[in-house]
Amino acid sequence: MADNRQRLEAILLAKSFKLGDFTLSSGKKSQYYVDCRTATLDPEGLFLISQMLLDYIEENKMEIDAVGGLTLGADPIVGGMVALSKSRAKPVQGFIVRKEAKAHGTGKQVEGNLEYGWNVAIIEDVITTGASAIKAIEAAKSSGAQIKAVLAVVDREEGGRGEISKLGIPVHSLFTAAQLKEAAKRKSG
Repeated sequence: MADNRQRLEAILLAKSFKLGDFTLSSGKKSQYYVDCRTATLDPEGLFLISQMLLDYIEENKMEIDAVGGLTLGADPIVGGMVALSKSRAKPVQGFIVRKEAKAHGTGKQVEGNLEYGWNVAIIEDVITTGASAIKAIEAAKSSGAQIKAVLAVVDREEGGRGEISKLGIPVHSLFTAAQLKEAAKRKSG
């Protein structure tokens, strides 16, 4: 597991984590930028992320029926976890939450496999304010799901974990921004 963590850290540093001066979508300034899509759309990166999140679910004896999250950041991770879970003792189903309910057809906001009463983990690539995870939580709850955890690749440590925790939902991230900043400094120094 330590080897997987080190390898994923190297992939995140090479592909997803940049030091510098950036303006975030919120308009806030930041001295680093995290774009996990470059790691989640990399074969080894997605494999490691999916494996590590499934390991976390198993190690913590979470009885999870499905994983899902808000499109676009969660999409590859959900797909990777669902596929990889086929080789595990308890495979999980997957679902994707649209940003808005469809205006046509069935008008669904949640697509995929989610049944009333299922225990689910909400998946995130990066937690910043927690707004995306909370939107996915609300949509899954409105479909009758029981939210057991929010699992993320990176927590930017900007209040999102606290906002989600206020809902009584535990949050786990594979990395924090502080850990990646420190690793990036070690690598460049």
